Amino acid sequence: MKFSTTHFLLACCIALCAEAHNVLLPAHSRRCFFEDLNKGDELAITYQFGDRNPESYSQLYGDFILYGPNEEVITVEKSSSHGDIKAPIPTKGKYQYCFSNGESIDTKDVTFNIHGVVYVDAEDENANTLDGAVRRLANLVREVKDEQGYIVIRERTHRNTAESTNDRVKWWSVFQVGVVVANSVFQIYYLKRFFEVTSFV
Repeated sequence: MKFSTTHFLLACCIALCAEAHNVLLPAHSRRCFFEDLNKGDELAITYQFGDRNPESYSQLYGDFILYGPNEEVITVEKSSSHGDIKAPIPTKGKYQYCFSNGESIDTKDVTFNIHGVVYVDAEDENANTLDGAVRRLANLVREVKDEQGYIVIRERTHRNTAESTNDRVKWWSVFQVGVVVANSVFQIYYLKRFFEVTSFV
C-alpha cells in the first residue's frame, strides 16, 4: 500500500507542476505536438486562441485536430475559440495534436495545457481511500489552475473591447458637440442677416 501511495503522490505532483504552454501561430500555419501514451491512459487538453497584442479586442478562432498512432483522426474542433478535450487512449502509441491557422491571415497566440496521465476515475464512489481523495483533489486543483489561466486572456480581450467602445463613444460625442456648435453659429449668422435693415441712399 505504501509503494502504490508513494507512486501515486509522485504522479499527482508531476501533474500539478505542469504549466500552460504558449505557441505563436502565424497566418496559414500549423503547429503539432506529440505524446507517447499507453493503453488505458487519458489524454486531456485544454486550449484557447488569443492575441498577444494588448490592444486587440477581437475573439480569435482556430482548428484543433487530434491524431492517433496510425494518423487516424480522433477529434476535430473547427473554428473554435477554446476547447476542453478529453480522450481515452485505446491503444499504445504516439498521439499527435495540432493547432491550425490555415484559413486566417492573422497571427494567433495559442495557450494550452496538456495532461497525458494514467487514467483516473475521479467519480468512482468506491475509491473512498486516501489515494482517491488525493486524485480528486489533484484534478480539481488542475482544473482551477487552467481556468484561471484562460480567465486572464478573456478578461484582457473583454477589457480591450470595453476601452475601444468607450473611445468610440467619446469621439462620437465630440463630433456631435462640434456639429451643434457649427449649427448654432450658422443659425445666428443667418438670422442676423435675415433681420438686417438695408438702407438705400
